Amino acid sequence: PEVGKGRVTQVIGAVVDVQFDGKLPPILNALEVQQHDIRLVLEAAQHLGEKPVRCISMNASEGLVRGEPVINTGSPIMVLVGREKFSTAYICFTFQSSVSLAAPRALVGIGR
Repeated sequence: PEVGKGRVTQVIGAVVDVQFDGKLPPILNALEVQQHDIRLVLEAAQHLGEKPVRCISMNASEGLVRGEPVINTGSPIMVLVGREKFSTAYICFTFQSSVSLAAPRALVGIGR
């Protein structure tokens, strides 16, 4: 895949805007900030026109400044997990989904 290069144009907490000169990365692609103190991965969340992309930082963005170079990795964020971790994540997700479905009833007093 074509790897695009861009530069940070705005940082507001975990939201980071990146300007690309060439082709924009697809939504959900992983972008990596270069020349930063720590490895900082961004996820492309929204195209803001022809060149800028609004991203979500997967780590603390303290110290990130405008002009820092960013590359499109060419793929979505991927995390390797073993069967044991996957099972735990599935159980956690199922529990959270159940709580989310039950919570609105408790908040409005339905079922009392």
